[in-house]
Amino acid sequence: MSLSRIVLSSGRSIELSELRLSSTYGGMLEGYPCKPVNDMKVRGLLRTAERAFPATPVHLVPPCREYPDQTVGAFGPVEVLPSVVCIGAFRSTAVAPDHDPVLYRSALTVVWFQPTPDVPSGDSADLALRNIRWEELAQDYEL
Repeated sequence: MSLSRIVLSSGRSIELSELRLSSTYGGMLEGYPCKPVNDMKVRGLLRTAERAFPATPVHLVPPCREYPDQTVGAFGPVEVLPSVVCIGAFRSTAVAPDHDPVLYRSALTVVWFQPTPDVPSGDSADLALRNIRWEELAQDYEL
């Protein structure tokens, strides 16, 4: 049973089978959000997703970056990512047309950021998430 179903812009329906949420800046003890910190955070999240789901490809939905003020510190201007980090395991029908639809499915692990801890669902999910190019990124597997 899936947690939710999302309809991509391409019309493909994908199912969210596992979702991990965390605070973007939870545990940040020193410094401030800036490009070097955010880039390091994104790289770490991709490694975490690859280790958690080693059998599927991992895709990053590029996050929105906001610059709330003109303060410039030692590492550049303040740069803020959305407050919730998401790592989701998605499944759908097979990508390859020659795969038996009874025996094959496709999978993709997605890393994205969002402003609230809501589970994305239906065609109301964030547009950046719905614009995933599933046919190019997902990988088929045999059941």
